[in-house]
Amino acid sequence: MRNVLITGVSGGIGLSTAKELALQGYEIYGLDINYIEEFEHFHFYQIDITNEASILKAFNQIKEEAKEIETIIHLAGIYRLNSLVEMSEEEFKRIYDINVFGVYRINKIFLPLLKKNSKIVITTSELAPLDPLPFTGIYAITKAALDKYAYSLRMELQLLDIKVIVLRPGAIDTGLLDVSTAQLNKFKENTTHYKESSKKFDDIVNKVEAKKISPNKLAKFIYKIIIKKKPKYVYSINRNPLLRLLNILPQRMQNWVIKRFLTK
Repeated sequence: MRNVLITGVSGGIGLSTAKELALQGYEIYGLDINYIEEFEHFHFYQIDITNEASILKAFNQIKEEAKEIETIIHLAGIYRLNSLVEMSEEEFKRIYDINVFGVYRINKIFLPLLKKNSKIVITTSELAPLDPLPFTGIYAITKAALDKYAYSLRMELQLLDIKVIVLRPGAIDTGLLDVSTAQLNKFKENTTHYKESSKKFDDIVNKVEAKKISPNKLAKFIYKIIIKKKPKYVYSINRNPLLRLLNILPQRMQNWVIKRFLTK
């Protein structure tokens, strides 16, 4: 039996991926802080990826049942939209703890279960290699750090015949986009320095999130990745053309465009 570990399995992408891979004959071991009912070929373990003891408990249970893991798919993460000079230090650290250290903990703890030619899929974002937009900084920073972590991990784990793959999706039609809207509304209410700019930022968010794809489409894309014998290092899906065009410009020009758009 082909065993796959998936984090963030209660969310739209995670659940869709679990169902798709279960249909394809995989045995799924799903991790999430939020409870979800098990189904055929799907085993759920409730954990907090910011808590090492919680992960170790799940590891010991999965080790007894699965013995080994063929693929780890990282889909857990948190989105925040806020100002880097107004958000609390506690919030800044928490986002890093989930988006970056959560992946580090899972890989470190579950490494003994990975067999030769196993794969680790790390989901970052289309924003990871791009210059961040205003107020998306903390999310972009953590995803960029995760991108660099993934590359460093790939360099090391190739020596153990384990492949590391980066997935950079654009907007996906999940609850995360609803969170984005709620976060922006909260930011507009609470910001001191950016009252007018935050209102105009609505237009940018709407344009970035206008072209959405379904979680099911991404799940099928992930399946195609993990069955490849020689997968690429990076896979992108649903990249936003406006973000790509903006990043073609020199950074000075990017800054000028954003400032003009948000302050005119």
